[in-house]
Amino acid sequence: MSEELIPETPEQETEENEAAEPIKQRKNGLYPGVSDELAENMKSGWADTELHDLAPIPQAEHTAARRAALSARFPGERLVIPAGNLKTRSNDTEYAFRASTEYAYLTGDQTQDGVLVLEPTGEQGHEATIYLLPRSNRENGEFWLDGQGELWVGRRHSLTEAEQLLGIPAKDVRELAAALTEATGPVRNVRGHDASIEAALTDKVTAERDEELRVYLSEARLVKDAFEISELEKACDATARGFEDVVKSLDKAEATSERFIEGTFFLRARIEGNDIGYGSICAAGPHATTLHWVRNDGAVRPGELLLLDAGVETNDLYTADVTRTLPINGTFSPLQRKIYDAVYEAQEAGIAAVKPGAAFRDFHDASQRVLAEKLVEWGLLGDLTVEKVLELGLQRRWTLHGTGHMLGMDVHDCAVARTEAYVDGILEPGVCLTVEPGLYFQADDLTVPEEYRGIGVRIEDDILVTEDGNRNLSDKLPRQADEVEAWMARLKG
Repeated sequence: MSEELIPETPEQETEENEAAEPIKQRKNGLYPGVSDELAENMKSGWADTELHDLAPIPQAEHTAARRAALSARFPGERLVIPAGNLKTRSNDTEYAFRASTEYAYLTGDQTQDGVLVLEPTGEQGHEATIYLLPRSNRENGEFWLDGQGELWVGRRHSLTEAEQLLGIPAKDVRELAAALTEATGPVRNVRGHDASIEAALTDKVTAERDEELRVYLSEARLVKDAFEISELEKACDATARGFEDVVKSLDKAEATSERFIEGTFFLRARIEGNDIGYGSICAAGPHATTLHWVRNDGAVRPGELLLLDAGVETNDLYTADVTRTLPINGTFSPLQRKIYDAVYEAQEAGIAAVKPGAAFRDFHDASQRVLAEKLVEWGLLGDLTVEKVLELGLQRRWTLHGTGHMLGMDVHDCAVARTEAYVDGILEPGVCLTVEPGLYFQADDLTVPEEYRGIGVRIEDDILVTEDGNRNLSDKLPRQADEVEAWMARLKG
């Protein structure tokens, strides 16, 4: 990675920075050494790259409708929704930026430091303004001397270009904090993304009121619009191709480690989308019994199972969340198949329970009942009845987690929605959720026969509630055991 210009001497640095003010300070505290001649030379000789007559981004009409609904929910109040800032990874390097879900949902923009402000226009209605960093200034050297200047990190859209793309009036974000400090009237802010905005609003907001805004924006995403559904379809299709890539390269993973699987899927995510939607779980052998195994540094051995839980995030930040448990050598052993078939049957029951008018909890209960029946049938719970096992929750020693969650821009979407709107809510068309039962027999679990220990199986699909039932968005990947083996054999050639 390149560094910014470093001065030849401290004396030269001081003199030349006085001549070339204003020049931004480097992250490590030094100033670049710049002659008057170079500073003047860098001001000119650049072509006009302003873009004109840009078409709005595809989701612009949808983000406008989302802002209108938000405006109606909080009349007469100023609403502030930040994108967030870069976060330091180590020293002077940052993590890749990902805009806050609330901001991207309402604007379609993914720009760091951006802020959406809805100004009340009276008791009813708001005027939306998006505050962004404009193009880097070429007169004062900002574009090439600042570490976030465009010659370092790439061209930004001008404010005019942003207005055309997003359909929202745009202003310079560097003016916003001062304006908010002087503003009067009720304000709500989505916290946790931009410390400078929170500092400007510190005497104007309350945690309770801000949380109401965050909860509303979480619940607004429970039902997906047409654009969101198309993005989730795109994410699932790309994810299926990523799983195919993994199967084709399992021999290379056997020669290295789970990290080859992780890297293989990541390549697909970067080719077809923005990133992975969450840390990929590439759990081979007994690692499959660890629910969130993301170290991905273990051996990949023939005869064992690979639990792959991964999802592509699209360029518009919608993620799939899919799990398949695969026999590494392409064929399930009899015991592996028995456990796999039990989970498949539980998933089938769960998916069947996903429909409009059903309670959110229904698919979990349906899947858990099947798994409890299997555990009783296998003699792992003594002479207890299925009803008693479910009453006491004893199946959870091996099922461990809930059977699914909402899905969308976040892998665990709508996470701060109220219990009555989510977990205790009723499904309706447009809801997208995962159905992902599993059985996990820990390697050190002495309550099960030795041959069970170290086997973990989960099957997960992304299910859209439709007007007359549901649709499996990730059905391009096989689920039934025979189909999985045939699919793997075909891919492996």
